[in-house]
Amino acid sequence: MSEKTVSEAINYRRSVRIYDDQKSIDSNIVKKCIEQAVLAPNSSNMQLWEFYHITSQEIIDKITPLCFGQNSAKTAKQLVVVTVRKDLWAKRAKANLNHLNKIFPPKPKKEQSRREKFAKNYYEKLIPTVYRDFFGVFGYLKYFIMLIMGVFKPIYREVRSKDMRVVAHKSAALAAQNFMISMAAEGYDTCPMEGSDTWRVKKVIGLPFGAEINMIISCGIRKEEGVYGERFRIPFEEVYHKL
Repeated sequence: MSEKTVSEAINYRRSVRIYDDQKSIDSNIVKKCIEQAVLAPNSSNMQLWEFYHITSQEIIDKITPLCFGQNSAKTAKQLVVVTVRKDLWAKRAKANLNHLNKIFPPKPKKEQSRREKFAKNYYEKLIPTVYRDFFGVFGYLKYFIMLIMGVFKPIYREVRSKDMRVVAHKSAALAAQNFMISMAAEGYDTCPMEGSDTWRVKKVIGLPFGAEINMIISCGIRKEEGVYGERFRIPFEEVYHKL
């Protein structure tokens, strides 16, 4: 089976509710698609995500009722649980800084280029300022400071803990889309499921308290009746605005 072009994969992808129980999928190909998922653009290259590739039928059977018995979970051959790890911001910032130190070996400040100073200050100072919080108190303090500064100049305003949570989930969703398009290119099918008891799913797969589930993606090969009707989209003219 030849891989599809990007346009072909986008058009082929549908949210499949019923998978063919006679057709298996290769876990190595699913893993390859997850490897392509992590190439997705993400905020500040923080990569605040993890992917749990569920191939065990026993675990799928435990998760299915936690997805309220959806057919897309019940008939899935494999699952991918996309998680957000905002709690790992310090570790991810350090990883970025270590990468920068390989590109720009440490040297005295006066010998550093403007680009090097900016990049290192970004992860040493700006990222901790934005992500660090204490029960939301620092977040609102930063928010009001930005409100005042924003009167005089354009300023970044999403500095509260709940704002950064949205940022992290947006990045994870971009990776999830990469994954689903990559699966479609391989001729595999998926369905992103938001309807689940995320607390219980976290317990089943052993996620720590600070992790959040972005979505659960079921995987398999579609049955004809697994695609519920023709694709419907609001007329493009209603959502497209050229300025």
